[in-house]
Amino acid sequence: MIEDTPSSLQFSHIGLYVTDLPRMARFYKQALRFTQTDAGDLGAVQLVFLSRDPREHHQLVLATGRPADLGFNVVNQISFRVPDIGTLRQFRDRLLEEGAHDMLAITHGNAVSVYCRDPEGNRLELFMDTPWYCEQPLREPVDLSQPDEVVLARAEAIAKRFPRFMSRAQWQAEVARRMQEDQRG
Repeated sequence: MIEDTPSSLQFSHIGLYVTDLPRMARFYKQALRFTQTDAGDLGAVQLVFLSRDPREHHQLVLATGRPADLGFNVVNQISFRVPDIGTLRQFRDRLLEEGAHDMLAITHGNAVSVYCRDPEGNRLELFMDTPWYCEQPLREPVDLSQPDEVVLARAEAIAKRFPRFMSRAQWQAEVARRMQEDQRG
């Protein structure tokens, strides 16, 4: 019997159907600095495999076949973590240079994020964790042209308005306990 532990099931990658495979591969390679690890055909479908982690063959796979008249995209967003606000700004600028649109900088209290759309309209989020937790959902604008300290102070002030505000470490310990209970259930 397989032991069900938090590490026995981990998220690995996502695949997106695209209309213009070369354009979309170029966007992710240039804007987010993915490396193409493989490409090829699987029957009539052309695939490009992309990764930013040498331990993962691919974290993102792009596949031809997206219908031109797609009325609704069931993928809400693809999110990427960055270590700090400076890196968040750098990727925001790269995304804009490579054709991302609908750019929005916000705080969730527990994170500072940039949301945008890739060239085919898929929503991306790049975010950095803050050192605290507050209830979700929460979304308020922030001005990334402000110094890091100002952005973080605003995010913290917003997060502190909520009754369950706590440190990220406290929240993680609480969630780890709940996850252990769920793993047993």
